[in-house]
Amino acid sequence: MKTSARSPIIAGLLSLVVPGAGQIYARHAYRGVVILLTTLVILGMVLWYGQPLWYLSPVAIWIWNSVDAASAARGRSISIVWPVIFGLIATYGIGWQVLQIDFSTADFNRAVQIMRPMFSPDFIQQHREQNTAWVEIQVPCEKNPPPGTNTIDGKTVTVTPSCAGISEPVISTISGMWPNTETEIWWEDPSGQDKMIGEGESTMLKLTTDSEGKLTVMIHVPTTALIAVPDPSIADPHRIYYRQYRPLGGIELSFIGNEVVKGALVTVGMALIATILAMVIAIPISFLAAHNLMSSNPFTFGVYLVVRTLLNLVRSIESLIIAIIFVVIVGLGPFAGVLALAVHSIAALAKLYSEVIEGIDPGPIEAIHATGATWVQTVRYGVIPQIIPPFTAFTIYRWDINVRSATVIGLVGGGGLGFLLIELIRINEMRGVSTVFIAIAIIVIALDTISARIRSNLT
Repeated sequence: MKTSARSPIIAGLLSLVVPGAGQIYARHAYRGVVILLTTLVILGMVLWYGQPLWYLSPVAIWIWNSVDAASAARGRSISIVWPVIFGLIATYGIGWQVLQIDFSTADFNRAVQIMRPMFSPDFIQQHREQNTAWVEIQVPCEKNPPPGTNTIDGKTVTVTPSCAGISEPVISTISGMWPNTETEIWWEDPSGQDKMIGEGESTMLKLTTDSEGKLTVMIHVPTTALIAVPDPSIADPHRIYYRQYRPLGGIELSFIGNEVVKGALVTVGMALIATILAMVIAIPISFLAAHNLMSSNPFTFGVYLVVRTLLNLVRSIESLIIAIIFVVIVGLGPFAGVLALAVHSIAALAKLYSEVIEGIDPGPIEAIHATGATWVQTVRYGVIPQIIPPFTAFTIYRWDINVRSATVIGLVGGGGLGFLLIELIRINEMRGVSTVFIAIAIIVIALDTISARIRSNLT
């Protein structure tokens, strides 16, 4: 700091009254304003959350600020390390209490129960034969319910009554199944979603048939039976399913393993389609968002400001939030995920592309301008040849990002591995959760390696 002909005592007293006032008096206005705003923020935070212990932090900063003002008046400066430390301590301490962090609430036994099955992922199984049967039941009851019986390949399933309301009990009997064999029983709503009917509606109900292949069970209509049904007010037929397995030798993908493979393909496909769609739309937008191309006259500069503002607004909204909006508009599924990824990627890629355009060599552009070329000709011959490699690299990088984002978007109904993951967590199928985690890691690592190699070849 430069020496200032100001009284250290007056500077210190001023800062003791109003933080930063002494620094301003000592002709260090910027430092004074920063100290004033910082002190007010810390003090306001402490007052807002009402934590008496943390009042020590703004008091310490206030005292430091008075000493700093006196030093500034003498033409010296003192380190800002201590006020920074005081501020961070208060922020961290208040944040800890506001978030109600309490490690004593952790249940170690529950953690072990969750983690243990995750060490044996459910991806492959013994090759086995499947034996399945089902019967329809109407929920809720209306006129002309289904007959309550169904025969498939010698297997007969009945349900009494053949219609019921949520949580009401029904009796179902099946005959003709394999004798003395464990049988899985679950509920399927009209939209095709499976509902667990085991304990707490969170586990698969499993019973064993008798020596004649018969089984009778009382089932309560699951409380989630009408969730995701197109129109819950209409009594559509639901189904009660029975399934048995018998090993045949060899190995195959398990049911969850098969779903994980399909979900992985959907996730990668969502990211690829969204990235290509975003690239096609973002390229022309990026030319409108490039300052060096759009500042030649007031009209084009106005277009530049509007486009740039819109890109910043869209980028500020996380793709997960956009996905929730599209799920409401177009329904659950990958289509909503693709639209969400595409919208966010358009804004991100257009900004990156425009920055590439702004950083190109102006020489060719000036030379083409000097020939009297139009704006389109200038872009065609002076800009495009310089931007193809970085555009390609940014597009591949965005695809890599979208693959990761597609997994998260699936958690809110956007399809792919994320949707499968949240369903597995809901039914407490932790072996399947582990399989999804491994699949996500493999996809991300593989695509990251491939995209990094492609980008290195382009530079």
